[in-house]
Parts: sequence; C-alpha cells; structure tokens
Amino acid sequence: MHRRDLLQGASAAIGGAALLASDGVLAERRVSRGSASGNRVGPFVETRDGTQLFYRDWGAGAPLVFLSGWALTSECWAYQMAPLADNGLRCIAYDRRGHGRSSDPGRGYDYDTLADDLAAVLDALDLQNVTLVAHSMAGGEVVRYLTRHGSKRVARVALIAATLPFMTKTADNPDGIDPAVFENGRRNVLMRDFPKALHDNLRPFVVPETSDALLSWIEGLMLECSMRALLDCNKALTATDFRAEVAKIAVPTLIVHGDKDVSAPLAITGRKTAALLPSAIVKLYEGAPHGLFLTHMERLNKDLQEFVAT
Repeated sequence: MHRRDLLQGASAAIGGAALLASDGVLAERRVSRGSASGNRVGPFVETRDGTQLFYRDWGAGAPLVFLSGWALTSECWAYQMAPLADNGLRCIAYDRRGHGRSSDPGRGYDYDTLADDLAAVLDALDLQNVTLVAHSMAGGEVVRYLTRHGSKRVARVALIAATLPFMTKTADNPDGIDPAVFENGRRNVLMRDFPKALHDNLRPFVVPETSDALLSWIEGLMLECSMRALLDCNKALTATDFRAEVAKIAVPTLIVHGDKDVSAPLAITGRKTAALLPSAIVKLYEGAPHGLFLTHMERLNKDLQEFVAT
C-alpha cells in the first residue's frame, strides 16, 4: 500500500468518518463489575439483549442526553455536563455498547440496535421533553431513533460535528469518500496497531493550543473501546445513508460544525445536513475541528443552554 493511502486510511479509521421497539429496564441498584483496573461501580440500563449500558446522570431540570462520537465514552462530555448541570439542567450520558464501562456483547453495532439502546435509556429513565446532543457518528443514532421510535420523548436535537447524512462516494453521492479508503483504514490501521495510529494521528482532532495532557486524556478514553466495536461502528457510520431519514426530522434542530473539521468535512456533512433541514439553526464555528466540544467548550455550552431555552 502507498504511504499516501495508508495515511488516508489512518485518518478514515481514527476519525471514524471522513478521516475515516425495544424494552429497557433500569438497573436500580449499584452494580459492581470486575475489570483489569478494579471493580467498576455505577448505574446501568439493561437493554433487551442483556447488554449493560453505564450512564451518568447529573443535575436536575430539563433533560439533555449526550451521545458520544466514534470510540469515545460518556466521560468526553464532562466539560458540557458539569457546567450545564450547575446552570439548572439535567445532564445524562451513557457509554455505547462495547465502549467504556458498558458491557461488550460483541454484536449490535448496527444503527438499528444502537437506536434501540438509546430508546432503552430514555424509557428506563422515563425521560420527557429531551434534548438529544449527538457528536460525530452519534448523529446517526439520533436520526435512526427518531425514524424508528418517533419523537414522543424528544423536544429537540443538537447535531455536533455529525457525520450525517452520508459519507461514502456513490453514483448519486459523487463528492463522498471512496469506500476503499475506509476499508484500508480498518484493515491496515485498526487491525494492525490502533494505539500507535491513534497516538500519531489524533492531533487534528483538536487545535494547536490544546494541551498534550488533554489530548492524552481523550486518547485514553478511545482506547477503552473494544476492537469489535471499533470495526463495526466504523463500518456502520461510513456506509449508512441517512439522507432520506434526515429530511424527515420534524423536531427543532441545532447544527454545530467547525470549518476545520477533517474527520467530518463541512462540505460533505454539515452543509448537506443543513440543506436537508432548511429550518434548522446552523452555527458555524470558524477554526473549529472535530473535537470542538473541547476546543470551543464555552461557546458550545452557551449555544446549548440557549437552544434548550427556546
């Protein structure tokens, strides 16, 4: 493989995008789970197939449910959840199956199942008038939830650097990315040395001013994802066409995207999503990368607070 193709594959794999009706029951007890780092204790929601989803629930007030991007965990939203909870909102986030503290069933990384997992969390916590805040690949989970389960529980949606509506190059999507690039990234990056490739290629996720310590923290969160989840989620997010589903979104929607996003390039993601949702509120962050929830946290928090108040 040529070096240029390998680098494109690394970006595709690591960026997770261009760089690359269910019954839930709440586990109302504190559950201990063994791990290499010791016992993990916390609240869990059990899905219909028995997967245990770890969640965080901070504050009180109008509920926001945060969904993380590819390979990331609920902890990545710390800089949104803490201040927004202090400002009178209820902030909830959970680890996707195969990520962080949630169990790893080795299956169910398609968007139908992931949307059903979101439904299990909303049903188990009996959340109403929810604002769904989705980063990167999670935008697809939110869209599929709405088309699969309806908007009864959902008041509004915020799409943050989402990989919507369709990443792959096809005859009717000529400016998408060649699927061979994604496949090369999975085969020659994820399956060879993901930790090294992640370490070597993560810097574009943030801005030059971002500290190495914060970048290392994000890197550590991504390394908590299982290989099965990495591969299958990457396949789902790069191959799923959401164009028809996005156009059906009827709840108020906020689109936030950076013009320096190399993981989900604005031209093929945010702009196309906005075109499908002409009534959406669009916030373009100049100079913002894919990890804008870290690099532009104060601005994003302000925009989310205002959006919930509308």
